[in-house]
Amino acid sequence: MSEGLYGELAVVGGSCHPQLTAEICDHLRVKPTPVTTKTFANRNIFVRLGQSVRAKDVFLVQTLGQPVNDMVMELLITIDALRRDSAGRITAVVPYYAYGRTDKKDQPRVPITARLLADMITVAGADRFLTLDLHAGQIQGFFTIPNDELTAHHIFIKTVQDQGLLRDAVIVSPDIGGVRRARNLANDLRLPLAIVEKRRHPEDGEAEIYQLIGEVAGKRCLLIDDEIDTAGTISKAANLLKKEGAGEIYALATHAVFSENAAQTLADAPFTKVLVTNSLPISPAARQVLGERLQELKVGGILGEAIRRIHHGISVGAMYEE
Repeated sequence: MSEGLYGELAVVGGSCHPQLTAEICDHLRVKPTPVTTKTFANRNIFVRLGQSVRAKDVFLVQTLGQPVNDMVMELLITIDALRRDSAGRITAVVPYYAYGRTDKKDQPRVPITARLLADMITVAGADRFLTLDLHAGQIQGFFTIPNDELTAHHIFIKTVQDQGLLRDAVIVSPDIGGVRRARNLANDLRLPLAIVEKRRHPEDGEAEIYQLIGEVAGKRCLLIDDEIDTAGTISKAANLLKKEGAGEIYALATHAVFSENAAQTLADAPFTKVLVTNSLPISPAARQVLGERLQELKVGGILGEAIRRIHHGISVGAMYEE
């Protein structure tokens, strides 16, 4: 690939999701810069670049999966290593941004950790930030460096169309907070919208489903969310939809966090399929539990295209218009 505004392109992959890094590099037709990552007996993390990135336009790919805090520290340490090696520009490519739910002070004496993490990435030495489907849009404003938020919205549209899921379908938001996301998908697919209203218990945070807004009887329901963590919310929503007479039920989510027993919770729920992207690595155990019901959609292509555009100084937003 030809040189961009900040020198030759270099892609560095963190240890969280090497398969996604490889997918991005395949799209860009480049080889990843070698890097060695070690965790010592005292749990300290050590990173060493295998070759110089001096005066190069470096894109560091590190999604923040499990173990989250180790992945965060590895991201920061690698940014520091790149900066000290005199990289021309450093772009942190973080497909899944952890701590996204702590985006506001919604009760007394609590932190805004999403802002703290943004500050840490900036102070470590990142010049730009690239991510995918943030939990809350205002997180973009937490960064004082240029940043781009990509979306899996168009991937879901294509998947629904290609798999013939439009007939007698309805888009469903599993909670009030996700209505905008669900409404946008419903508008683009020209489908009706339904909403599952819920409340979270103030003490333990458990989701309580208590009302359905919209008609789902006899319909194919497409439940859309930004992430599946413990799978409690989306599974309870699916159970309610089934009680209301829904037909096939599909779960669509950008980030497969799959904490705790999420895979089993999804398997026990009345889902026909669970469609998620590969923004995070999915464990073999989760794959085995979900079996053929799990479908993984690739995002390496859109991440790679965004990297190419940033490298050459081309509009990222325009890629969705082409």
